[in-house]
Amino acid sequence: MTEIVAPEPTPEQAALFARVRRMMLIAGLTTALAVAAVLTAIGYRLFRAEGSAVAATDVTATLPKGARIVATGFAGDRLVVTLDIGGITEIRTFDAHTLKPTGKLKFANEP
Repeated sequence: MTEIVAPEPTPEQAALFARVRRMMLIAGLTTALAVAAVLTAIGYRLFRAEGSAVAATDVTATLPKGARIVATGFAGDRLVVTLDIGGITEIRTFDAHTLKPTGKLKFANEP
């Protein structure tokens, strides 16, 4: 049986092979760096979330005299409470995690 022997590459071909190897090395290192960054971000979020267990919080919010709660809801990280205070509508927002007030919006009719 005869063996087929590949001829030696020309200098242009050798330069092309070296260039392709270098580009593949750069692409491989970039991919490895991106995968490491994603895994680091996932690990950080997992370990950070474990230690931040929210303790039960009891909060008493005082309403003006004669106020009535019309509706409640969530908007992102906010608890939204709609009040009717003597015919005037008011929206109060609270942080859902700490239950601290974050804002107040009053609606009134034009004279």
